[in-house]
Amino acid sequence: MSETNFWLFLAAALVIAAIPGPGIFYVAARTLSEGRASGFASTAGTALGGLVHVLAGSVGVSAIILASAELFAAVKFIGALYLVWLGIRTCRSAGRGLSLESEPVGDKRAFRDGVLVEALNPKTAAFFLAFIPQFLDPAAPNPTLQFIALGAISVTLNTLADVVVVLMASATRTQLIGRPRLMQRLMQGSGVFIAGLGLSLALARRPVQG
Repeated sequence: MSETNFWLFLAAALVIAAIPGPGIFYVAARTLSEGRASGFASTAGTALGGLVHVLAGSVGVSAIILASAELFAAVKFIGALYLVWLGIRTCRSAGRGLSLESEPVGDKRAFRDGVLVEALNPKTAAFFLAFIPQFLDPAAPNPTLQFIALGAISVTLNTLADVVVVLMASATRTQLIGRPRLMQRLMQGSGVFIAGLGLSLALARRPVQG
């Protein structure tokens, strides 16, 4: 790829990473409800889920899913139901007493949830397939490697943005941890928001194929 194309891609990817999206809101909600460790685990999970889309897009799997109304709907509703279930689970756990010394244990589960939330989001697949090809050099001998490299860079930038969100959400949580009633409402709100992300995903439409 030309140097000009690379810097254009990097600038665009930085802007996109800084724009709040479902991934950022999901990681923030998990951090507020369960703590910094859970937020970082969720961030690592969403990063891996993003790489799944990059690899799938590089070999054409994502394109096949987006081209099929049935496959797109299946992936969409599985991802939506999973998010709604996570939201309900967060609301149900809001009644637990929390403290800075004793945060809920479940980092492995937070990581797994992050992977599934991102990997089961067909909107992420649509983004990579629409965004990255604009910066590929068709004359280069390995367009697949170009796609993977640019996708990995995009996922890295998104992950760095998520890390910043985790730190900010964790600081907010620390200030509120001594106010159990407010903390309980915050956890309930986080659960409702995660479930709302699921409902939003359920309403997503399949991109029109040109």
